[in-house]
Parts: sequence; C-alpha cells; structure tokens
Amino acid sequence: MALIPFWTWLFGGHLPYAAAWFLSQATFILLICIVLMLAVAAVILADRKIWAAVQLRRGPNVVGPFGLLQTIADAFKFFFKEMIVPAGANKVLFFLAPVIAVVLAFASWAVIPLSAGWVIANINVGILYLFAISSLGVYGVIMAGWASNSKYAFLSALRGAAQMVSYEVSIGFVMITVLLFAGTLNLSGIVHAQAGPGVLGFLHWNVFSLLFPMMVIFFVSSLAETQRPPFDLLEAESELVAGFFVEYSSTPFLMFFLAEYMNIIMLCGLMSILFLGGWLSPINIWPFNIPALGILWFLLKISLFFFMIAMVKAMVPRYRYDQLMRLGWKIFLPTSLIWVVLTAVWVVFARPYL
Repeated sequence: MALIPFWTWLFGGHLPYAAAWFLSQATFILLICIVLMLAVAAVILADRKIWAAVQLRRGPNVVGPFGLLQTIADAFKFFFKEMIVPAGANKVLFFLAPVIAVVLAFASWAVIPLSAGWVIANINVGILYLFAISSLGVYGVIMAGWASNSKYAFLSALRGAAQMVSYEVSIGFVMITVLLFAGTLNLSGIVHAQAGPGVLGFLHWNVFSLLFPMMVIFFVSSLAETQRPPFDLLEAESELVAGFFVEYSSTPFLMFFLAEYMNIIMLCGLMSILFLGGWLSPINIWPFNIPALGILWFLLKISLFFFMIAMVKAMVPRYRYDQLMRLGWKIFLPTSLIWVVLTAVWVVFARPYL
C-alpha cells in the first residue's frame, strides 16, 4: 500500500515491514470508516431533500446553511437521549443486535474497491465474502425483534428475515451471471473485465450487454434487501410502527439507522462495480481517464443509483406482503435462473466468435 513508505519514513526507516503494513492497513481502515460515517450523514440529508423536492417542499433548511447540518444535529440528539430498555427484554441480546448490524455493515466494505488499488482486502473470492456477510445480517434483525420482548418487534423481525432471505437468492443468481461474464470472483477483476478499447469505454460495461435485465432485478432486490420503500413492510406505519427496532432509542436506534444506510451505499457501490464499470471512466480520453479521477467516477455512479433509490421512495406506493413474496419467488427467482443458463450458453458458445 502507498501508506507503507509513509510509516517507514515516519519511524526513520527502522520500522519492520510487518509493522509498517499493519499501521498502513489500520490507517486506511480508519479513514474508510470515518468517510463512510460522514457519507451516511450526507446521504440522509440528500434523501430528505429529494423527497421534499418531489413533494414541492423545502425539506431541511434551518440548521446550518441550506440545512446542511441537520443530520449532524439529529445524530447529536440521539447521542444525548435517554436509553430506555424494556423491563422484559433480554438485555445482552438487546444491545448485541445493533452492534452486530453495524459491524457487519462496516465489514462488507472490506472488499469493495473504491478505485484501482484502493481496497482494504483485494481477495479473489470477494463475492463469496459479500454472500457470507449478507447472510449474517439476518441475525441482527432476528435478535433485535426477539430480545425486545414485544410482539410487534417480533412479527416485524420475522417479516424482515423472510424478506431478506427471499431476495438474497435473486441477488445471488444475478451475481453468478456477472461472474460468468467476467470469469472471476474478484471485484477488482470484474471492473477490469469491463474495460475495453476505443473512446466510448462505457459500451463495454455490463449494463449494455446481455446482463441489463439482471441490473434491474439487482436494483429492485436491493430495495427489498435493505427494507427500502416500496418494500418497507417490516415497519409499515399502520401495522408494525417502527419495525423490529421499535423498542430501541438513543444510540442503539442510531446504530440501526447507520447500518441501514451503510448497506444502501454499499449496494449502490456494488451495482456500480457489477454493471457500470466501477471506477472506470465512461470516455477513454484525457483527462477523463486519468487514474486520479477513478474515485470520482465511482462516487458519481453511487450517487446515480442512490438518487434512483430515493426517487422510488418518493413515487412508488408500498407493496402488500403477498405481492412482495410473489415478486421475489415467482418472478425474480425463475428469471434469474433462466438468465444464468442464457449467460453460460452465451459465454461458452457465442462470445468466442464475436
């Protein structure tokens, strides 16, 4: 990593390589965590501003210039609120659930490449790692609902677990089609597989190929996986109030909120990597394709997907639970299975002759 020479120089050149590597990794992880938390604050503000614009309202506009400090003020408000624990709650699991949610949200970013060489762990099984992390995320939901000793929280946890498991299946098959196209499980390798010759580099992205329907399925499944509208059935106001964390307040509630938005940003970044070329420039001419701009292109693509997610919340009415399950099991699952077969046939028999 680029930070290894810095730490070696800081200690006068007498620092062992293993220690310099450890300090550089720790510094990079700390920077990523700080940036992610600041990004969540910015994304929440953008979310509220977009909803307000669609509904012809002003949105947050009092705290700070143009309301830019509203999210920071809300965070401080939660920090200083009283922490209330239900009398019949299992206190160990009650506090462990939000910790698990936040830790898994941070851990999923370990394999997300922000630019060429900008990744905490550039492992060859990055997609399998994300599968493992996403499957563990269900436990935070179930633990929070059960430990709260509330029938509303428990019912919401059951809904949320069923919803997350149902749409993880479709997301998994979509990822299989992408790795068949790229020939690798490494996320950086998937980005490099979308690079091509010519000025119009974006024509080689997966979104402009046989995989376009898979991007649509992945986008909708991401909404269901993160319980975003129109699939926020686990916290429908008329039924389950605030969902599986209805009994949470103060910092634990803030931790669930942080984990939710971090997962949303992660899935936006994953969609950018799988279908829009990650950090690659859409135009292969100077100065658009200089390596230093890779992180900027990646952030712009994440912003595009998040804008689409925010617009869906502002415009699309909520689904019923039976409609949610029908969409996942009777439409998305068969379609993604068929597309895995089509993609395999294309890669083996058609693409070598093009």
